[in-house]
Amino acid sequence: MKKGQTITGTIERVAFPNKGIMTTEDGKQVIVKNTIPGQEVSVSIHKIRKGKAEGRLLEVLKKAEKELPKAVCPHFGACGGCTFQNLSYEDQVALKEGQIRELLADVVSKTCDFNEVFEGVKHSPKPFGYRNKMEFSFGDSYKDGPLALGMHKRGSFYDIVTVDACKIVDEDYNKILKAVLDFFQAEGASFYHRLRHEGYLRHLLVRKAVKTKEILIDLITTTQEIKNEETPEETEMLRRFTETLTSLSLDGKIVGILHTKNDSVADVVANEGTDVLYGQDYFYEELLGLKFKISPFSFFQTNSLGAEVLYETARDFIREAYKDESGLESLKDKVIYDLYSGTGTIAQMLAPVAEKVIGVEIVEEAVEAAKENAALNGLTNCEFVAGDVLKVLDNIEEKPDFIVLDPPRDGIHPKALEKIISYGVDRMVYISCKPTSLARDLEVLQARGYEVKRLCCVDMFAFTANIETVCLLSRKGC
Repeated sequence: MKKGQTITGTIERVAFPNKGIMTTEDGKQVIVKNTIPGQEVSVSIHKIRKGKAEGRLLEVLKKAEKELPKAVCPHFGACGGCTFQNLSYEDQVALKEGQIRELLADVVSKTCDFNEVFEGVKHSPKPFGYRNKMEFSFGDSYKDGPLALGMHKRGSFYDIVTVDACKIVDEDYNKILKAVLDFFQAEGASFYHRLRHEGYLRHLLVRKAVKTKEILIDLITTTQEIKNEETPEETEMLRRFTETLTSLSLDGKIVGILHTKNDSVADVVANEGTDVLYGQDYFYEELLGLKFKISPFSFFQTNSLGAEVLYETARDFIREAYKDESGLESLKDKVIYDLYSGTGTIAQMLAPVAEKVIGVEIVEEAVEAAKENAALNGLTNCEFVAGDVLKVLDNIEEKPDFIVLDPPRDGIHPKALEKIISYGVDRMVYISCKPTSLARDLEVLQARGYEVKRLCCVDMFAFTANIETVCLLSRKGC
């Protein structure tokens, strides 16, 4: 094989997260992203290293047997958001389960029988319209084209696909997106050009609670002038922008419209100052009977109903851990660490049955939100500490009886993991949003005396390549 060569073949399997594997006639493996098993494809080789090749999908020559005749979402293929919209929900869950088996079976089997502890994949309660947060980008769909608002085009850093019929959000998001795009197209406002670092419009952040149906909208722009003589003053334009949104007929209720300034070079939603154009700068969501106040940039699981399944699974695992000691009641005199606690959701789920829960989170804003939410729910036995887990653990006097781990995608820093293991707790629950990181950390945990007792996945991100995994670990003999 040579770079630039075009080859054809059949995708045999898909490795996590979206790496289709095909084998050439001479036995060489080629990775082709965004494919599914059984597809016959045409591929352009663009990388060869150490006998392994990567190819760019040119065309699907023949659909897979289980592939849908037509994807449910009209943007699928162009939009880079979803990976498996060309499979039924049941088939994409089965594909993810196979990936988990491939990644974790050999690791877990070092201390137990994988098939005895693995409980499969729990479905998202809503496979469509499940997201409670979307970050849309302004741009153009092709160079010097008209203003677009939506998601990055698959494989492109610059081009934007206007996703006004997205299927993983409810219809309110699509109405809001279309109204905002129409408004700024009429205004002639420019988007922020990532190469020239010029322009005004950057992102549109929309969040909507599933339970309360409250909606928060945040327009993110630069502080640059709009640079259009026909465009009114920014203040007047934003006033009419607000009127446009508040006049929409929506299923939910807009409780806040915000304007955030961001002049950073990076293509991220950053907060360099936020003004409230209408209402308030927060909304409320409810999970498992608890209420949470969420600001524009607070971390919160993007699938509210799925989060309830995830956290109830974690609670069930803890009940199982103490099944010989009257379940969660046996935690009433115990100290629980919730490490990488985010806005303290898990901590607050466990606080009513524990003596004390201590959450550690590196994002200070999330810690402040956790404190506020604990007070909102009348919980007085939660303590939240801002800082890196690796450094903060040395300063906490109370030692844990039980540990919950919910790290970011990269997993746990090796030195932090050693500190966690050194506490010698009998049991812990590890919640992972990236199974490859979990596999790496399980290698260490098992080598240091822990074994997997239960393992389950929750499909929090339907039709994308991501999945959450919950793992109950116990010290051998406990």
